Amino acid sequence: MNISFSVKDDILLSLRENAQDFTQQMRFFAALHWYRKNKLSLGQAAELAGYSKLDFIDQMKAEKEPIFDYNATELSEMIADVAKLP
Repeated sequence: MNISFSVKDDILLSLRENAQDFTQQMRFFAALHWYRKNKLSLGQAAELAGYSKLDFIDQMKAEKEPIFDYNATELSEMIADVAKLP
């Protein structure tokens, strides 16, 4: 599937981006959005962004985005589950 939309040149000039870099960033931030909403797995988000999983994680680090975003309850449950392992 191919999705396209128009962006005025003055937007790219204001951002100091070329069309290719702007498109790549849009793909990354769209993928990040759906990953944060738990609609895409890490692998699916990386694929949408056009990255490998490791490259997607590196880009998240560069943007200071947490790779995993668990609340205290979720962390406690995971720790309790791990404690039950033999």
